[in-house]
Amino acid sequence: MKKKNENTVNIRGWIYRTRSSGNIVFVIIRDATGILQATIKKGNLSDKDFEDAKKALVESSIELEGCVKEDKRAPGGYELQVTRFKVIQFAEPFPIVEDQSPEFLLDQRHLWIRSQKLTSVLKVRSTVVGAIHNFFRERGYFEFDAPILQPNQCEGGSTLFKVKYYDKITYLAQTWQLYAEAAVFSLEKIYNMGPTFRAEKSKTSRHLSEFWMAEMEAAWMDLHDVIEVAKEEVKFILNDVIKNNIYDLNILGQDIKKLKYIANSNFPNITYTKAIEILNEKENMQVEWGKDLRTIEENKLMNHFDTPVVITNYPKEIMAFYKPKDPKNPKTALCFDMIAPKGYGEIVGGSQRSDDIQYMKKRLKETGESIENYNWYFDLRKYGSVPHSGYGLGVERLVSWICNLENIKDAIPFPRTMLRFRP
Repeated sequence: MKKKNENTVNIRGWIYRTRSSGNIVFVIIRDATGILQATIKKGNLSDKDFEDAKKALVESSIELEGCVKEDKRAPGGYELQVTRFKVIQFAEPFPIVEDQSPEFLLDQRHLWIRSQKLTSVLKVRSTVVGAIHNFFRERGYFEFDAPILQPNQCEGGSTLFKVKYYDKITYLAQTWQLYAEAAVFSLEKIYNMGPTFRAEKSKTSRHLSEFWMAEMEAAWMDLHDVIEVAKEEVKFILNDVIKNNIYDLNILGQDIKKLKYIANSNFPNITYTKAIEILNEKENMQVEWGKDLRTIEENKLMNHFDTPVVITNYPKEIMAFYKPKDPKNPKTALCFDMIAPKGYGEIVGGSQRSDDIQYMKKRLKETGESIENYNWYFDLRKYGSVPHSGYGLGVERLVSWICNLENIKDAIPFPRTMLRFRP
């Protein structure tokens, strides 16, 4: 919107809703800032422009000029009384109407992205990403980029996407971590925002095959240190969204008071063993120690917490090869997950990194991995190794929770899943 003078404004946008009654047309116009009702009366503009206003369909692009008046009955509390109406492009009948299926809306994602809901989600997402960069840069971290095409697995070979690389085979990145571990011996504190690929055969509302992960890695940090950074980062992001996206959070039906409470709360730490006790004793479940926590267990556990909770010391046998044994409890690993309330699951996962080459080789052999592919990684432990730790924050998981979304597919502009790779 641009002011022409104190009483007149020029607005460019798209028709969000339209209806006409005799000599008056009511148009709700949308742009990136929101929506505004415009009233177009026949006597206030030429006959041609008035006829154009009557026949312009939803999503027609238009330019308007007029005076803004306060009107509590109108969406947003204001109304534009139009004195000039120009159609830039007459849209064809829009294929999306009310009460259409989620799958249809995903097929029409290139158009549905214009909806109020997704517009608000994408604004929140933009704030989240900006906050991640600000958080780390303000604390002296360097942004570090790692290759997308990688010869190694880091999070399990079963979820690798194979890529033909000339006459060889390589894989899409599961994480930035292994290359980040090389970089901390130079830059010490680093972070990254990048795409991540997991070929998980899952159709749940919490999984994507392509998603974005904000990762950090730092020399001289142990598990306790890195957990505190993760907590601080999530609170920093929440506060930034609350500061900049109140309108969008209201559109999305989020409880802003609850978010403010969480942003100013202490997130508790519990061990995996304690989590199992809570599930078995308070939820009457029979979860065997040593099993990974699935969606159902995480959801039941969060019945007992109203903020994110950090779970530490998972069984080492179900953890990745680079997660070291806890000297105080060798059956467990020095690792953690942060679980969000209300069924949104893991939003952060991280660990201290092992410096035991023989232990890591043994774990890799158990999963059928070729040790030769990791010789460069083991070199990092031979030349001046120091304690170091890191974690990854799932951007879409975090956005889903902040935006109160029912499905993670709405936390990314064009979702990629086991069953969907277009449009």
